[in-house]
Amino acid sequence: MHPAFPRATLSMLAAALLLAGCSHEEAQEKGGGRGGARGPAQVGFVVVQPTSVAQTVELNARVTAYEQSEVRPQVAGVIRRRFFTEGSIVRRGQTLYEIDPRIYSAAVSEAQANLQSARANAEATRVNAERLRPLAQMEAVSQQEYTNAAAASRQAQASVAQTQAQLETARINLRFTSVPAPITGRIGRSLATVGALVTANQTEPLAVIQRLDPIYVDIQQSSADLLALRRALSRDGVAPGRAAVRLKLEDGSDYGLTGTVEFAESIVDPSTGTVTLRARFANPNGLLLPGMFARAVFAQSINSRAFLVPQPAISRSPAGEATLFVVCPGNKAVQRKVVANLTQGTNWVVTQGLQPGDKVIVQGTGNLRPNAPIQPVPANSPQRVAPPQGGQGGQGGQSGAASPAKGG
Repeated sequence: MHPAFPRATLSMLAAALLLAGCSHEEAQEKGGGRGGARGPAQVGFVVVQPTSVAQTVELNARVTAYEQSEVRPQVAGVIRRRFFTEGSIVRRGQTLYEIDPRIYSAAVSEAQANLQSARANAEATRVNAERLRPLAQMEAVSQQEYTNAAAASRQAQASVAQTQAQLETARINLRFTSVPAPITGRIGRSLATVGALVTANQTEPLAVIQRLDPIYVDIQQSSADLLALRRALSRDGVAPGRAAVRLKLEDGSDYGLTGTVEFAESIVDPSTGTVTLRARFANPNGLLLPGMFARAVFAQSINSRAFLVPQPAISRSPAGEATLFVVCPGNKAVQRKVVANLTQGTNWVVTQGLQPGDKVIVQGTGNLRPNAPIQPVPANSPQRVAPPQGGQGGQGGQSGAASPAKGG
């Protein structure tokens, strides 16, 4: 055999295989292939309409007492007795401590004696002035002598008033030897023991009383978020929210009872850049204690022009921008940028980028390309499985039409 014959034979075989491959691809493009015709991709869509959506936020919070009062002495002395059990509930006006009252009782007795002396002196000077008045009119005594007697009488009356005030002060100090509870609440540990010397100007209190039912929760919100909220409230479609506040405890559990926001401070903390919002909660079981950290969840506003879009419909770019596909005239998939910063259940809350009646693609978005032709059907519509074509048995494809399955 000639050496060139095998090379010529191989070249002819390669050309034949190439022509066969091209013919096969062309046949598939024209619908004659094993998989059948490839029509537009079938996608499921939902029609979106605006609805009222609460703009829910979750912020850091700290529990603080509803009322708090430090028990302090108002007179100096030695504590003789303590009348309460540490950690118990005390009532307003209940006596908590007794300071040695003997020196103050003696001061009351002294003030009473001084008052009696002042009254006696006032009576004597008054009688003397009245006796000299007719004599001065008859010029039996000088007018100056009567004037001095009348002035002495008035001074004695003023002395009576002064000593009476001193007596009242002494009585008040005597009452201060019994230290009462200023508010009703739970009292902590006693910071002073029996026998300790206390003074009216000491820095450390005797004890601290806190009212824990109801109780306050101070919520911290950044001033930037609050500014954005106020701007949103000034636009149409956004109204202040009145939803109750829920509380998540440090262990992740839900507190169970809801609270209400009482007020927001009108100043920004310069060290943290936050504004404090105060909420009030019922605390019947004493579960919340001052100083505890928590997370407050509540709706600050209600957007009446938001759209709820199923989460699978939205994808995000590396920069974090949210996009989705909508069905446009001509059955083409058009990609749009939207604003979706919050979720509600299994939906994204879209606040910008959609119009009422838009058909948002929620199924079959995996391989979609912008402006690609599509076959839109309502979401969750069953597909009709086409019978095998060309006698290929199990190699048959699926048609793109969407209708209830008819069996077969």
